[in-house]
Amino acid sequence: MQVLEGEGWRLLVDPARHPFSVLIGGDSWAAEFSWAEAAELRQLAGELERQLVAIADQLMPEESIALELERDLNPGSLWMELEGDSQSWSLRFVLTPELGRRGLEAGWGPDASAAICAALQGLAINAGP
Repeated sequence: MQVLEGEGWRLLVDPARHPFSVLIGGDSWAAEFSWAEAAELRQLAGELERQLVAIADQLMPEESIALELERDLNPGSLWMELEGDSQSWSLRFVLTPELGRRGLEAGWGPDASAAICAALQGLAINAGP
């Protein structure tokens, strides 16, 4: 089991809790994710952060930006948004799974977004159990 947490975020990986082996949380929420869902969340968060870094030098200090990505999970989808400026940004997402399974809309504020993004990137969740 792997447990990581900080101010406004929490991440727990427990392969024994199949099929929802990854618990991800924020200030007032937590949800269990499958390996595939967590891997997609990780990938989208990392891609959005890389996009922000790539354009950060083009933003004026007072300028903010919103970047969005959506991924088809077949069935279902995952949408994620990064909003803020080059120094402080928030992440939010909407998980729309297959019919008959739970959906989720949640996110992290500016104090937690970079930290949860880094924690997700540091986990080897792509391979699954």
